Amino acid sequence: MGVMTMSKWLGRQWVRDGLLGAALLCATLALLLYPRQAMQAARDGLQLCYDVIIPSLFPFFVLSSLVVELGLAGYLGRALEKVMRPLFNVSGACASAFALGFIGGYPVGAKTAISLYEKGMCSRTEAERLLSFCNNSGPAFILGVVGAGVFGSSKVGLLLYLAHAAASVCVGILFRFYKSGGSKLDRERPAPRFQAQRFTAAFTGSIKNSFLSTLNICAFVVFFTVFIRLLFLSGVLSGLSWVLGTLLSPLGFSQEWADRLLTGFLEISSGVWTLSGSGALAGRLSMAAFMLGWAGVSVHCQVLSFIGGSGLSVQTYLVGKLLHGGLS
Repeated sequence: MGVMTMSKWLGRQWVRDGLLGAALLCATLALLLYPRQAMQAARDGLQLCYDVIIPSLFPFFVLSSLVVELGLAGYLGRALEKVMRPLFNVSGACASAFALGFIGGYPVGAKTAISLYEKGMCSRTEAERLLSFCNNSGPAFILGVVGAGVFGSSKVGLLLYLAHAAASVCVGILFRFYKSGGSKLDRERPAPRFQAQRFTAAFTGSIKNSFLSTLNICAFVVFFTVFIRLLFLSGVLSGLSWVLGTLLSPLGFSQEWADRLLTGFLEISSGVWTLSGSGALAGRLSMAAFMLGWAGVSVHCQVLSFIGGSGLSVQTYLVGKLLHGGLS
């Protein structure tokens, strides 16, 4: 009864507007109270973009865009149709999003899937299935940052990557049954009339669009770096950690573990670095696997910015990432 009353209460427009206004006011006060810390967090976020985000993502964004624009996904699709269709119930052209998602890391796979849908190379249902499992962490991040950097072991990094990959495949197999009957529109969908661009046009367009996409991601990274720092300084994250730790104490969760989980829930890079401290190795590995599968709210915002007005289901994507984290 209390949950239903709360849901009805939050369903009122003036209540939502009031809560949003209060949150924005608190954020403004936090910036005024901790200006130096906020500026330093922004610098840290920009440094992360300069050192990691731009070098690792920009080349793969260009590559994924060229694969779609030049029609290479179509050739790849004809070769892999007999693999992708029985395994994931998607066309062979979707193999490009699956492969690039594993190689390039977040959010290359999701961006490629959306591009395939917008170019008419896969149906809406196929694109939504892809979004549930193709947005994965790249090997460089798991093996280098998490394995060698956080846990000091390349073997641990390999173990986490294999678990990450296996869980992704399992999510894809589960979502092959998503709208398996197929809508009438999908069954009657004509063959796509996609026309590959000339290399010069595709190359220049890919460079421009990839640069803008990379800047978009950097903006989210900087924002969440500052946001998490302010949550720490204001004591909000500590309070939430105490509540979560109390609720999960029967499972052996302490406030420290709850703090790690909440940080990783919001931002993947900050979350995995908290696991370099104390605690049982098995527990830290399990939490790292979940964080890598879930990817963090920051990554989800990046993906949602690409989904935009495409009409693709956001719910399908989020459920897939939650399953990915749990299975990992």
